[in-house]
Amino acid sequence: MASGGNYELLCLENPLLDIQATGDEALLQKYGLKANDAILAEEKHMGIYEDLLSRKAKLIAGGAAQNTARGAQYILPPDSVVYIGCVGRDKFAETLESAAKDVGLKVVYRYDETQPTGRCGVVITGHDRSMCTDLAAANCYKIDHLKSPEVWKYAEAAKVFYVGGFHLTVSPPAILALAEEAAAKDKIFMLSLSAPFIPEFFKDPLDQTAPYWDYVVGNETEALAYAKSHGLSTTSIPEIASHLASLPKKNTKRSRIAIITQGTDPTIVATTDASGGKPTLKEFPVHAISKSEITDTNGAGDAFAGGFVAGITQGKPLETCIDMGHWLASLSIRELGPSYPFPKKTYAS
Repeated sequence: MASGGNYELLCLENPLLDIQATGDEALLQKYGLKANDAILAEEKHMGIYEDLLSRKAKLIAGGAAQNTARGAQYILPPDSVVYIGCVGRDKFAETLESAAKDVGLKVVYRYDETQPTGRCGVVITGHDRSMCTDLAAANCYKIDHLKSPEVWKYAEAAKVFYVGGFHLTVSPPAILALAEEAAAKDKIFMLSLSAPFIPEFFKDPLDQTAPYWDYVVGNETEALAYAKSHGLSTTSIPEIASHLASLPKKNTKRSRIAIITQGTDPTIVATTDASGGKPTLKEFPVHAISKSEITDTNGAGDAFAGGFVAGITQGKPLETCIDMGHWLASLSIRELGPSYPFPKKTYAS
């Protein structure tokens, strides 16, 4: 089979066009949205995209794992990251392709002939953002695309897989195909919890992937949602991280590491080594910046994951990888949307 080139990191999830604009409480109430949340759109939400466009919205190549892939490629050498997902055959897909090309990200999309490219309405209120996603074509990804020789070659070449939990709503078989490839060939498999509704409403497919996690990453609200849906009698983030790290594991050659970010509070990391035993816990402070420097926190978690997985791909020590994640997140929140500054800045530990 043909080589997948130098693409060491493969990311899989739901490509979306982010339609992002500043809103207010009235706009949130109109669509029944919370100020800092992520939901899937219902019929009652469909008008929000035109409402945002009427507010001079910024169009950004989005989807959480695509943001992460762009972030990782920002740090890694050219031609290091490939991103897979499903789009429609329309101008929005062309926008996504162009944005990816501009930052050196290789995209290998499946094109759906019936659905338009997915979109995410992002309502910014202060430093909060409410995301309302109409998956459309992103919901049409098929494992046949991943398994085709021209796409699977990238999976065979990659040494790290990063999957956004949002894809659990779309194609669990595709996620498990990558997970099994990782376990069989001792590659690294990383999953993001992505949003509170994933452990709440997609518990079973999430749990199917759990034995394959070498790394699992989420924020405190996602961790709390996981704890509630799994009947854990705790709201302690360190305890939840320890639980995640201690779950049964398929590839026992690798340790299990659970990373929970907490905004401006320290990131909690629980590690269980390959031989099992009680997890070790560490805290890592974030890169502090003044409120006046913050432009938009949308995508900060995706940026953290991008810096972190870039470090993992480079074989850096865990502490350095966490710091790279904090560094990239601190850059991203100075930009509008899940973006990274150009000319490029270089990470220095």
